[in-house]
Amino acid sequence: MKLSIIMPVFDEAGTIAEILQRVSDVRLDPVEKEIVLVDDCSRDETPRILKEQTHIPNLKIITHEVNGGKGAAIQTALEHMTGEIVIIQDADLEYDPNDYAKLIAPIIRGEAKVVYGVRDLGTQKWFMALGNRFVTFVTNLLYGASLKDMETCYKTMAREVVQGLRLECRRFDVEAEITAKILRRGYRITEVPINYHARYEQKKLSPADGWPTLKALWKYRNWKG
Repeated sequence: MKLSIIMPVFDEAGTIAEILQRVSDVRLDPVEKEIVLVDDCSRDETPRILKEQTHIPNLKIITHEVNGGKGAAIQTALEHMTGEIVIIQDADLEYDPNDYAKLIAPIIRGEAKVVYGVRDLGTQKWFMALGNRFVTFVTNLLYGASLKDMETCYKTMAREVVQGLRLECRRFDVEAEITAKILRRGYRITEVPINYHARYEQKKLSPADGWPTLKALWKYRNWKG
């Protein structure tokens, strides 16, 4: 069995080498790993640093010539993944790849098709934590779910789930689209606690991204896969 770690990257020169090493260091035997990284037209030193990562095994690097956003990068990565399980990994250091084992375990055991990592939002600024809780509340209200953390980056899915999503959103609203379509297809989302520490240097997500997220949740409430 193989785990595909898809990593959208944009201007992450300060963290990209370290997160790649952390991901590479995780041992999941007998599960294999591949890293499918999409550089979304970075303008800093990220492209140069990526060229130096030849020591990272099973690393695929795809480059966008035009910046398309996180959703666009995820869509590209999904076209190149080959694993039976996929997880989304941000290119900063907020999330801990050592949590992969607990995220994929329910899928390997046949107990779930989708597993989300639930964050403790205590390290977030109050308005960001409030926004996260609000969009999760709206998700539960619109889709009859009982999620604790809709916006988590650590969304882990069996390949069959991913293949049916047909993603359209190109920016951060892709998180809402993924969740909405998973729920509309009738999958139950299993949640497990993960390690998380909020960062604010070079942070790209902002409160302004809340409105597109809410629009996506409304848009896909009647979606049929």
